Formats: sequence, structure tokens, C-alpha cells
Amino acid sequence: AANRRICKAYIKVRNNNFSLDGLLGYNLYGSAAGIVGTGRIGAAMARICHGFGMTVLAYDQYRNPALDGIVRYVELDERWLFISLHCPLTAETRHIINADTIKMMRDNAILVNTSRGGLIDTNALIDALRARKFAGVGLDVYEDEDGQVFEDFSDDVLQNEVVPILMSFPNVVVTSHQAFFTRTALQSIAITTMENARAFARGEKLVNEVKG
Repeated sequence: AANRRICKAYIKVRNNNFSLDGLLGYNLYGSAAGIVGTGRIGAAMARICHGFGMTVLAYDQYRNPALDGIVRYVELDERWLFISLHCPLTAETRHIINADTIKMMRDNAILVNTSRGGLIDTNALIDALRARKFAGVGLDVYEDEDGQVFEDFSDDVLQNEVVPILMSFPNVVVTSHQAFFTRTALQSIAITTMENARAFARGEKLVNEVKG
């Protein structure tokens, strides 16, 4: 959507405007994808990008052996063109995308975050957008979304100043923390929750324990 301006195209067509002005994207085939975080979700994204015929670069503190032959691990100072974030938010990963790492990216890069908002320094991102650094940005999460996500403010005034600023850019796509929101994923969450509840009641090791 960020690359091919799908949201903008949809609005134009709804207004009977079928011109192609402002809708130019680029082919994924032959381009380089940068996957930051190669756990289960990042690995799935790497395989998808590989299937599109992209060269897949990856950054992670721990290499995933299941991705041998699919990705090449590099450092964050690589000249990223397409970047997709798939890491947990920790003290080490907070603002992993910041003014310095953004400068290392190629001009007209595409940045996608479906992981945690705090991975990106929002002020640095906004500065880069104003400087026309990015061809497109896709955000399913963003900093300070607590208290706003999953709520309906259609008849209210947003108190969060970040979202209106981000949505003011024509090359930014913002969604409501919905990347996980599929029937299959919800069923898996419910099953894991029940299995953890049973294991806890029996004094057994939890299936998917979260330590924090």
C-alpha cells in the first residue's frame, strides 16, 4: 500500500478520478529487502520477500538457521531500501530506527513497522519525511498509541498529536494495530491462552511464557 499508493488510489477512484498522477511505485522484484528481527514473523516476511524475487538482507542479534540460503545477515549500517521491522521492544531495540540509521538508508526507501511503535524515533521519522527521505512509510504501530489503539474517536478530537502529523504526509499509510487481526491468529491466541491456564493450574511450564 505504501509503495503503490493504494490508499490514495482508492480515494481517487471513489471520486471518479482514474488518473495515475501521484501513484508511481517501484517493482519489488530485483530490489533488496531489509528484515530487522528474524524470529517467526520476521522469518515468514523474509520468505515472502524471497518469493517476490527480492534480495533479502537481515539484521538480528541471533541468526535464524532456518533462513540459510534465503537471507544474508548484515549490520544496520547497510544501505537499506526496503525495511520491515519485526523485533520485540527492549532497551536495546528502542529507537533502533533513529536519525543516524535513517541517514544510512537509501533515499526513497520504504519503511514498514508492524511490530512495536517504540522501535522508531517518531521525531526523527517526521523530520525525514519532511526532508522527503522516504518513498513510503507503512505504520501499523506508533509511539504513544496506548489509550488510543482499538478505540473509536470518529466523533472526538484526537489528543495524540503524532497520528495527525503522520497522516498529513501523502506517502504514509497508518493502520490501527491490526497486523495480527486474523481469524487464524485469534484462534491461536485463544488456544495458547487456554493451554497456559491449564499448565499454570497444574504447576507445569507455560507454553508461551512472557518474562518481563
